[in-house]
Amino acid sequence: MAGHSKWANIKHRKAAADAKKGKVFTRLIKEITVAARMGGADPDMNPRLRLAMDKGREANMAKDSVQNAIKRGSGQLEGVSYEEARYEGYGPGGAAVIVDCLTDNRTRTVAEVRHAFTKNGGNLGSDGSVSYLFKHCGQFVFAPGASEEKVMDAALEAGAEDVVANDDGSIEVLCAPNDFHAVQAALQKAGLKPELAEVTMKPLNEVVLAGGEAQRMRSLLDALESLDDAQDVYTTAVLEDA
Repeated sequence: MAGHSKWANIKHRKAAADAKKGKVFTRLIKEITVAARMGGADPDMNPRLRLAMDKGREANMAKDSVQNAIKRGSGQLEGVSYEEARYEGYGPGGAAVIVDCLTDNRTRTVAEVRHAFTKNGGNLGSDGSVSYLFKHCGQFVFAPGASEEKVMDAALEAGAEDVVANDDGSIEVLCAPNDFHAVQAALQKAGLKPELAEVTMKPLNEVVLAGGEAQRMRSLLDALESLDDAQDVYTTAVLEDA
C-alpha cells in the first residue's frame, strides 16, 4: 500500500464526517438511546453509552438532548424504538463493505441499502458474508510526527494489544473494545491526542483501488453514509485516486 494512503483515507473520513454535522446529532441521539436501552442509563456501567456521550460532547451536543435520549432509551420517556441492523456486501473491485444501521423500519432500511449498493456497482450479500474480514476493536490514530515511543509506552501499559507505525508516519493503537476507555485515559494522561479515537470494525486486509474503481467506491460509500438509518460504514477499500 502506498505510504500516503492510510493517512489520506483517515483525513477523508474525518472531512466527510465534518461535512455531515447536521446528521451527526441525529445519529448520536439514536446511538445514545439504543446504548441506554441495551446497557442501562449509567455510563460508568455502560461503556457503549459512555463512548456515545463522549462523542456527543465532542460534537457540542446540548446536555438536554443527551439526557433526553438516555431517558428514552431507559424507558423514562416515550419515543421511537430503534433496533440494530447490519448489512454486508461487496463494492467495486471486490472490496468488502459493512453498514451498521439503527432503524425503526427494517423493510425500508434494507431497501435503501440495497439500492445504494446496486446503483453504485456493488452487491448486497448475506449476513456474515464479509464480517469475518474485519476485527472489532478500539482504534486510536495519531498524525505523522507523533512520538512512537511515547505512544507505545502509554498504550501498552494501559492494556493495548498493538501499536503500529505506518509507512506514512501515522501511528495506530489497537485494543479490545472493552479496554477502549482505559487506553484512552492513559493516552490523555500522557498528553497524547489522537486524530481519531473510536471502537470500529478494522479490516484485516485492505484492497487498494485506483482510478475509476476508486471513484465508484467513493460514490458507493458516500451513498451509504448519506442514508438516514446508517450509523457507520466500514470497508476494506483503500482509495488512492478518488
